[in-house]
Amino acid sequence: MEKVSLIRCDEYIYEDVKESIKQSFMNLGGIDRYIKKGEKVLLKLNLLMKKKPEEATTTHPIFVRALADVLIENGAEIIIGDSPGGPFNEKILRGIYKATGMEEVAQITGAVLNYNTNSVEVINEHGKLLKKMTVIEVLKKVDKVISVSKLKTHGMVMFTGAVKNMFGIIPGLLKAEYHFKMPKIEEFSDALVDICLCGNPILSFMDGIVGMEGEGPSAGKPRKVGAVIASTSPYHLDVVATSIINIKPSNVPTIMRCIERGIVKGNLEDILLIGGKIEDFKIEDFKVPKIRSISFLKGKIPKFLERYLNNILKPKPVFHHDICIGCRDCEKSCPPKAIKMINGKPEVNLDKCIRCFCCQELCPKKAVKIHRPWILDMITKW
Repeated sequence: MEKVSLIRCDEYIYEDVKESIKQSFMNLGGIDRYIKKGEKVLLKLNLLMKKKPEEATTTHPIFVRALADVLIENGAEIIIGDSPGGPFNEKILRGIYKATGMEEVAQITGAVLNYNTNSVEVINEHGKLLKKMTVIEVLKKVDKVISVSKLKTHGMVMFTGAVKNMFGIIPGLLKAEYHFKMPKIEEFSDALVDICLCGNPILSFMDGIVGMEGEGPSAGKPRKVGAVIASTSPYHLDVVATSIINIKPSNVPTIMRCIERGIVKGNLEDILLIGGKIEDFKIEDFKVPKIRSISFLKGKIPKFLERYLNNILKPKPVFHHDICIGCRDCEKSCPPKAIKMINGKPEVNLDKCIRCFCCQELCPKKAVKIHRPWILDMITKW
């Protein structure tokens, strides 16, 4: 049985968040069980892009401040960091740290912001697809890693939680290569599990006080959830988090891969939930993007018809040029180079598009929407 702590916290009030984090540690056996005095600890946040805290795209600074303070008061040295989407350099990091409130957190707490943009190769003994990986160097400069994720939906993998948060140990634009080399959701989600196993966070905390619903991880809408979730297992934490927002855990690709590997059961049977109850947090109408393939048609209809339906039913990015500011972030972040700027506005070659939706994920103005044909809903009811 894996312990998962679930604590109610409704607002980003520093004292309340700090108390919730202290209680989370107590529920998991106490800080001393995991962190020793003098150890360097990386708080691996979700700092996807330059976003204000109230947009619910990134880990909230009050959450990070409270967690950092609790750890520092117990003798730990704290480093705050992430490799966000797009290029990984000091200028980009400074802009993101400032916009997301992390610069102020470091000033208040004494935590150190990571500006080390070097990378190292590591052997991933527990990997299924990724036996060798390139990761951010700071990962090897600390004694322990704590994942500090944000509860959000995701346009490609349905849900981005504790497991996918560790994708940020892959440096900068190398993440785009993973999308390009593994366009199928089954392979990509397997890779995400491999990356999490390699990062090996000793603890995982999730900022679920205000989450994001709809077209996450950056274009959705903030939604109050009121939860602080923590566990030694990021895999079981995600099972609890998805259950709260009314997603069947086994529908989430990363959780399904964990079920296949025997890491989780995909329900609450192998989880010791401490603190609150799922039913007290559950949100029945949480808006979740539909990630559906038509692979269920294989063998049921002629191949030519299957190929035809596959082409017309695939979700696709749609660019709203009236909102677009022509920043070219979508073009620069597109793994298969399917996007070209024409007259200062993006156009996509759908024959090259691998449906990773990095363009939507990294658009600063939410000018990219994912179109999913209505007929797909009808077909999935067959």
